[in-house]
This record gives sequence, structure tokens and C-alpha cells, in this order.
Amino acid sequence: MLGFIIRPPHQLLSLLLCPGLRIPRPSVLCAQPRPRAMAIFSSSWELPLVAVCQVTSTPDKQQNFKTCAELVREAARLGACLAFLPEAFDFVARDPAETLRLSETLGGNLLGEYTQLARECGLWLSLGGFHERGQDWEQTQKIYNCHVLLDNKGSVVATYRKTHLCDVEIPGQGPMRETGKVGVVRGGDVGLAICYDMRFPELSLALAQAGAEILTYPSAFGSVTGPAHWEVRDPPFKTQGPPTTGPRAPAVWPLVHPHRPVSS
Repeated sequence: MLGFIIRPPHQLLSLLLCPGLRIPRPSVLCAQPRPRAMAIFSSSWELPLVAVCQVTSTPDKQQNFKTCAELVREAARLGACLAFLPEAFDFVARDPAETLRLSETLGGNLLGEYTQLARECGLWLSLGGFHERGQDWEQTQKIYNCHVLLDNKGSVVATYRKTHLCDVEIPGQGPMRETGKVGVVRGGDVGLAICYDMRFPELSLALAQAGAEILTYPSAFGSVTGPAHWEVRDPPFKTQGPPTTGPRAPAVWPLVHPHRPVSS
């Protein structure tokens, strides 16, 4: 089985945040209420919050962190227990050389700032796509596209290195290459995936059959590749749910895309 699933702190209600003129704008996306008692009191529902934070990254890692931290703190203020950040939340470089230069290890300064942020805010953080230098960095100069999950104490609970790597050639914009890296596998309740992984239904099926109730696809698609994946995708997504005789269907798909306009 490919992918990574992990147990979240609660059943979830989604909250959407985005930096509009540097002011986060909340909007309810979907609710998955769970009764606390079996139909004794029909008004008794558990509705914790999950924040889905939308950002547009730049090569400035500190400015990106400042923007993300503002959204995470606002999510915590509004009562969220878990906040999702998109793929490439740490930075989007101008060229491959800059990508290599700006990348860090999981023990580097930037992830340290996010662990401190999780502790400060007391919520879980899904860091959707971190440019990770692997243990073989000195020999290979290669990086991983790594989805990192932090708990509310700032501890790294889970890491998932992107399995399906995207190579694309866009006319007038040049090539984009991700091939040459590897993926890892684990288990839980939230299925961790990244971006282009959504094109491969076997991954979603494996996660759902392993017990995942939420499938996450933090993504950094551009203006050309984004519409091709976010629009008219209902039939493909139907194939990514579990069979009707199998486990429960995933509750939500937080498709966190930093470059898509968001309405409040």
C-alpha cells in the first residue's frame, strides 16, 4: 500500500482561510458532525474545526512563513484544531538552482519555526509539501517533496514523500521535473498525499481501504495545470472512493491549492 494515514484529534468541520489584503477570510466549506450520544439528544453534535489555508508562495521563505503564521494564528483564534497548508508552502523558487539552495532538512530552521508555531497555537499542522534535503544530500544534491504532519506539541507525527512525481512541459513556460525521488508508507485516519498523486486512484483506494476518512492533496498547480485538475473532476474522484461494501467513504478532500482564487 502506498501513502500515509494518521489519526486526527477530532471529527472535522472545515474552515477556509486565505490572505486577502493580508486579512484572513473565514468560510465554512463542509461539516461532518458526529452525535455524542445515540439519538438521545438530537441537538448534541461535535463540530471541531479544521482550517484549510490558501497562500501563494514566493522565494522569500521568511515572508512565506509570516503569511502562513498569520493564517494559522487566525485559525487557532477561531477554534480550529488542525490547519492545512499547501504544497510548496515553504517557498516557490525561480529556477532549479535556487530550489536546491533554499531547501532544508527536516531538522532545519524553517521546520523548527513551524514546530514552535504548532506549540504556540496548540493545533495540529499539515505542512503540505516541504522541500526536504534527504540524508544523502551531500552525495546526490536531491530533494524530496515531503508532506509533514505536526501535532499540537510541535512533534513530527508523520512524513510522506511524494510517490507520483510530475514531469510537465508547458509551451512558453519551459519544463518542470520532479522525477528522481522516492516515497514512504505508513497508516492512520487522515490519508496523506500530494498534488499529482490525485491522478492515481489506486493510492486513494489503498488509503480508504486502510481506514482513511479524509484524503489530503495539498497542491501547487499553476494557471495551466490547475484548471486541468480542479475542474470537471467528479468522475475520476468517484473512482477514488472505497467500494460500497468496504470502509466508510472519506469525509472530505482538502485540495489545498495556493494559486487558485478563493471566494469568501
